[in-house]
Amino acid sequence: MNEADYRAHDAVGLAERIRRREITASEALEAAISRAEAVNPRLNAISLPLYEDARTAARRNGGGGPLAGVPFLLKDLGASLAGFPTSAGSKVFATEPAAADSAIVSAYRGAGLVIFGKTNTPEFGLEPVTEPELFGPSRNPWNTDRTTGGSSGGAAAAVAAGIVPAAHASDGGGSIRIPASCCGLFGMKPSRGRVSMAPADEGWGGFSISHVVSRSVRDSAVLLDVVSRPQPGDPYWAERSDRPFAEEVGADVGVLRVAFTTQAIASDAIDPLCAEAVRDAARVCQDLGHRVEEIVLDWEYEPVREAGGLIIAANIATLLNNEAGRRGREIGEDEIDAYTLALYQRGREIHASDYIRALQTAHAFGRQAARTFQGFDVLLTSTLGCPPPPIGWLRGGGPAEYAKRLFHFMPNTQAFNITGQPAMTVPLSRTSEGLPLGVQFVGQPAGEAVLFRLAAQLEQARPWAFRWPAL
Repeated sequence: MNEADYRAHDAVGLAERIRRREITASEALEAAISRAEAVNPRLNAISLPLYEDARTAARRNGGGGPLAGVPFLLKDLGASLAGFPTSAGSKVFATEPAAADSAIVSAYRGAGLVIFGKTNTPEFGLEPVTEPELFGPSRNPWNTDRTTGGSSGGAAAAVAAGIVPAAHASDGGGSIRIPASCCGLFGMKPSRGRVSMAPADEGWGGFSISHVVSRSVRDSAVLLDVVSRPQPGDPYWAERSDRPFAEEVGADVGVLRVAFTTQAIASDAIDPLCAEAVRDAARVCQDLGHRVEEIVLDWEYEPVREAGGLIIAANIATLLNNEAGRRGREIGEDEIDAYTLALYQRGREIHASDYIRALQTAHAFGRQAARTFQGFDVLLTSTLGCPPPPIGWLRGGGPAEYAKRLFHFMPNTQAFNITGQPAMTVPLSRTSEGLPLGVQFVGQPAGEAVLFRLAAQLEQARPWAFRWPAL
């Protein structure tokens, strides 16, 4: 199987060929490794290659599971792989091997996926760009001077460059949708509780959730079916869908009430290019027969943004304090990035009552958003506030400028981690320079089924799955 043949298939297509014995799992894996060796030196997408272990797994592949034999990559955060470290992009955890697979990895193995590496992520997934000190920056396949986004930036670069058709990702404030938008991919953030975090606790007060970035909608749906399994002791889980998400892809969409806005929820305004991408997507939805109207969101988001930052800082402080306790010594300032250190110091000063008030603010915002959504089925916004910026841009203005740039880049994603609603980015637009511009569709709570139906319709109207950067 040559690279071109390999890249001509999504994960479902590769699995079908392996099941029909047209190719073997080993042949698919070797094509993936060949592609990785060709492009990863330029992209820095894979931070931990696991090729020999994967070769053994591929040879043993017996054809079981819906994606048996398909090469796959794990994000180096939120997915423990027995015998290997989960660095989370940090020196703190760079060498400690996991004792067991996490629940999501067990589900991936059960589906027959062949895991052959881990992908780059910013330290602890804290930034919307992938530029950790430990591994260095990942680079966007569409323009290697530009960011991949984050925190699943290595995953998105690997998928966009054709190393794999889909890769594990996670999203605590936009970390699936941001890199998918930057790299021209489909990215679904599931509902809170849809995918178990076991054996870990909830991520960032329930903001974080795992899934994938993918080229095709059907891959995302099949992979969500694979991992939508509540585990004993989970603090919450999403309402079960009436049928597998894979069956929603291509199903009748009906006429949806689509509200759209070109507002920026967490900043002053979005770039005109992003605003036009929203209007263009609204026109596509209207042409498909949906009822589309522009709305103005009256949300006062600044207190919510502050609450989210406090909750994340407190969680980082707890993570690092726990590790310091396990070691019997403090975390050294030279072990963590400057941004992480600032959050760690802030988090250690937060009182319990401050944390509870922040949670109450977040939950109140979720109820406010739910009331807003009573008037429509789907909300359309820009995924990002601007096209993918150059690598180094986020920290390039100094500490005082950092927050302004942060939310100028990611004004519309974090809100829906806080509400727990499903949200997807769809790669419908591009800049004149060829950089992808995603648009975000937000669904009702536990409403992934509607989003998958709409995504499949949009994918048919404007196919994107097999556009390739000129690497």
